[in-house]
Amino acid sequence: MSSARAILEYPTEKRDALWQRFRSKLQPHLHLDRTLVSYQANRSHPLFGWFKYREGFSTTLVQTILSQVSDKPATLLDPFAGSGVALFAARKSGWKPIGIELLPVGTFVVDALQAAERVQPTTFKRYVDRAGYENWEDHYDKRFALKHITITRGAFSPRTERAIAGYRAFCKRKVRNPDVRRLLDFACFCVLESVSFTRKDGQYLRWDRRARNGRTKSRFDKGRIPTFKAAIELKLQQIYNDLLNQCQSERPPFAAKRNDHNKCGAIDVRTGSCLHVLPEIPADSIDLVFTSPPYCNRYDYTRTYALELVYLGLNDDDVKTLRQTMLSCTVENKCKEAELAALYGGLNRPRVYDRVKTVFEQQAALYEILDILDSLNERRALNNPNIPRMVRNYFLEMSFVIYELARVVRPGGRVVMVNDNVRYAGQEVPVDLILSNIAAAFGLTTDHIWTLARGKGNSSQQMGTHGRRELRKCVYVWRKQ
Repeated sequence: MSSARAILEYPTEKRDALWQRFRSKLQPHLHLDRTLVSYQANRSHPLFGWFKYREGFSTTLVQTILSQVSDKPATLLDPFAGSGVALFAARKSGWKPIGIELLPVGTFVVDALQAAERVQPTTFKRYVDRAGYENWEDHYDKRFALKHITITRGAFSPRTERAIAGYRAFCKRKVRNPDVRRLLDFACFCVLESVSFTRKDGQYLRWDRRARNGRTKSRFDKGRIPTFKAAIELKLQQIYNDLLNQCQSERPPFAAKRNDHNKCGAIDVRTGSCLHVLPEIPADSIDLVFTSPPYCNRYDYTRTYALELVYLGLNDDDVKTLRQTMLSCTVENKCKEAELAALYGGLNRPRVYDRVKTVFEQQAALYEILDILDSLNERRALNNPNIPRMVRNYFLEMSFVIYELARVVRPGGRVVMVNDNVRYAGQEVPVDLILSNIAAAFGLTTDHIWTLARGKGNSSQQMGTHGRRELRKCVYVWRKQ
């Protein structure tokens, strides 16, 4: 019996019933494509083109959706703020933005971009020019050397390590203006991947064969690796050019008088897991939620952004703790059920915990998938035995997130969410339909599940076994009654 035929024999009745319920809401959106719901459209953006935060969406997507779901700016919340794309784009359109972000990479980027709004191009130009004749290794101080964790050791050549340490020492000792210093620091942060023996590759860091870390057996060659001096000079020039162009055009967020930046307001980013921060936000206080949670796709941000986390001073224990604190989207995440019970018990809201848990347990389509994954696991047909646990944890935690979003959004307000469906061992997990069903249980009506004309193909590994089958990439729009 072929693998494709075997897939058809697994039950799909519950998923089919859910599809029938929401089929009228599944609508292709003519103006959405894969570049808008990903980092790609930000590559030429004067802020978000500086650092490749690949898991984000584009400012154009935010502007497109805002114009369609709201007639006037008010308060916007992004509980998975990432590098702040939704926050900056919303503020530019007159919204009051609030963000929640756990990953230090995201909060560092947001802080750096706000510093950029306050920096005068002429002031920054002095350091751009100076970089041309500085030998960063001459400024080396071991106190500023990167303190590597296990998975980043050997990521740079010895000369690059010394140059990075020297550059950091220079910025700390020679640059008095805190905003300029933060922006110079950010430039170094932006080039870490390009000057390393690594490349971000979905679930992990891919290592170049030239790395001398004692563990690399790959034949992968990422091509020419620039010197730190060449990379940092190019990045500083890019930032300066963008600052200058934006000032000359006199368009926000870069006003011609850069010290006047506070007129458009600071970005309010609250650090921590949204599972803990959302319950602190008053009910009915948010007009629009615009967000993209981590996908249920096994991507581990603590590995793909390991170099940047080390740069920010995290050690092995910090990274392990961060991995477990993040929304469960990797096979290493452990269940947060006891943690959530204690959280809501401490808030004197135990009935909320019971209600959310009940809604989660009523998701028949989800349990149909979980039963299949457990069955496949028993036959060792999954490439990782923790996949069923990850899928269960993901939807349990997202149930609490959605409950809180329904609570904090005012009546008539909306939740806009970007997410992808996933597939394991040929079995599609209809994330869009399951989450929309959970949202309905908490009083959120699905206005639209906008689909992209072109979905996401399955992995080459799954394609060889199960054939090419596209997965829906969607933007959900839920409205509070």
